[in-house]
Amino acid sequence: MLSHRQRLILHAIVDDYVRSAEPVGSRTLSKHHDIQFSAATIRNEMADLEELGYLDQPHTSAGRVPSQKGYRFYVDNLMDEPSVDRKTVATLRSLFEQKLSEMERLIQQTAQVVSHITQQTSVVLGPRTHQERVRKIEMIPIAPSRAVVILVTDTGHVQDRQVQLSDDVAGEDIASLVKLLNDKLVGVPISRLRSRLHRVASAELSTLLASYEDALAFLDELSEASQRSHQVYIGGAANILAQPEFRDVDKVRPLFELFERTEELGNLLPNAERGSIGVRIGSENVALPLQDCAVIGAEYRIGNEVVGRLGVIGPTRMDYARIVKVLDYAARALSKLLTERNDFGG
Repeated sequence: MLSHRQRLILHAIVDDYVRSAEPVGSRTLSKHHDIQFSAATIRNEMADLEELGYLDQPHTSAGRVPSQKGYRFYVDNLMDEPSVDRKTVATLRSLFEQKLSEMERLIQQTAQVVSHITQQTSVVLGPRTHQERVRKIEMIPIAPSRAVVILVTDTGHVQDRQVQLSDDVAGEDIASLVKLLNDKLVGVPISRLRSRLHRVASAELSTLLASYEDALAFLDELSEASQRSHQVYIGGAANILAQPEFRDVDKVRPLFELFERTEELGNLLPNAERGSIGVRIGSENVALPLQDCAVIGAEYRIGNEVVGRLGVIGPTRMDYARIVKVLDYAARALSKLLTERNDFGG
């Protein structure tokens, strides 16, 4: 266990290195108002911290930088919990007060806003469709034998499919079909949609459509939504290039290749470890391109059910306290909005 003095020094080194990206020396630390030790004492403690694995010393510098072990100790034991500044709160609140009608637009803008606030790369996983429930079904004719089927879920996700119909399907048949489906399917989880649709078809749809095959084709097209996985949105991918640690093209190329594999990237966000936030530092990340990075993830919910995650990817030299707080606030605000929509159908 680190002494009180060692904890103070490690805390200061992490804070200074996050701000400057330059190795931190004993002379710099001796000027901190909360470190009332001599430069010689600080040098000795820094040497001990290095020996214990919490600090590294670049070959070209007399200063020290935090190791991955040092960052982990900082996150778990030393990290401050500042309140989110007013500007950040105002930016996030304005996003979630827009009451965006489509889940995709809301998630996309969340990714952009979080990346802008943190100046890091953000990743947001939209809810899996099978976790959502049917709110409304519409069917819009677009040609004599074609129509677009629109499924709206309780989170605001909109799924549409074009379907082929027989020439003898009348407009009133379509209207009756849509009314029946809304009567039978509103509130049904997408994961159970296929079985429920076919039970409805066998019971009543054949009396509404001259072509029973048309009904089944329509239902199968609609229920394809249940196979949909998380949609993944990335914000500020280029922000990683602004970090001194990633100026080497060969080092950053694997990261950008990973950013293109969005579904794989989404699965690499950490699950919550304490409360609603998870933090992985350096080699704690399984994927090789992320082993020089820190990845922070937060869960968001509808009611008590976790439906998606949002996260930030950046260098291990990251302002952990601020980014954890920003993600926590964003996840809570997004959860509140989605829960209210689900409760009130808005």
